[in-house]
Amino acid sequence: MSLSFYKYQGTGNDFIMIDDRQNKFDLNNHELVRSLCNRKFGIGADGLILVREHPSLDFEMIYFNSDASRSLCGNGSRCVVDFARYLDIVDEKCHFQAYDGEHFAFIEDGVVHLKMNDVSELKPIGDDLFINSGSPHYIKFVDELETLDVVTEARKIRYNPTFKDQGVNVNFVQIKDEHQVLVRTYERGVENETLSCGTGVTAVSLALSFKNQQSPLKISTPGGQLTVTFNKNPDHTFSDIFLIGPVEMVFKGSI
Repeated sequence: MSLSFYKYQGTGNDFIMIDDRQNKFDLNNHELVRSLCNRKFGIGADGLILVREHPSLDFEMIYFNSDASRSLCGNGSRCVVDFARYLDIVDEKCHFQAYDGEHFAFIEDGVVHLKMNDVSELKPIGDDLFINSGSPHYIKFVDELETLDVVTEARKIRYNPTFKDQGVNVNFVQIKDEHQVLVRTYERGVENETLSCGTGVTAVSLALSFKNQQSPLKISTPGGQLTVTFNKNPDHTFSDIFLIGPVEMVFKGSI
């Protein structure tokens, strides 16, 4: 069987895109997902995304992490918006279904603006913070990010008894100054550091508001820069959250 695919990246977070409007991809074939995402023996990606038809919205996005687990993916959602435009499903604006519900997005000057769902789940953990921005994120502020062994330190959190069963993404944050914030993220489901994480950058931006840094915030990741805008409400919830950044189709092929 030959499978056509497209490879996308959003600030270094890379995804296999498949036009599955005929519902031919077996959602229970987790071994296929893992093999396609394998960087040695497959195409290689942080995740795999299917585009399917939806009865009332423009399309449905079905996202798999590289280990075939399911979650919301912010950068993947930004990429799928551009992919849907490439497929002539949408123009510059769209509404689509993702893992955590409906999302609105638009493209302006080649940059994708993705509206995230409102956030209310915030929990201090000592000097750190847990925020669910569509996916669960643990945020830890550090003094020196460049030399940090992210994988080793993140796994101490990811696999501790509190988070081991459902998993958690771990974000390490260094505030350089009021204009520069650096983030490195270990993603559950990939079980490694990725070059960028959209829901992670979103969670970090909301966390930074408690350190008196205000929307909009520009966050630098190893894969590039993302911008997050939001409204912080008096009850410490967040609304009108947008994740903003570039995407790119890298190549297309069949396997």
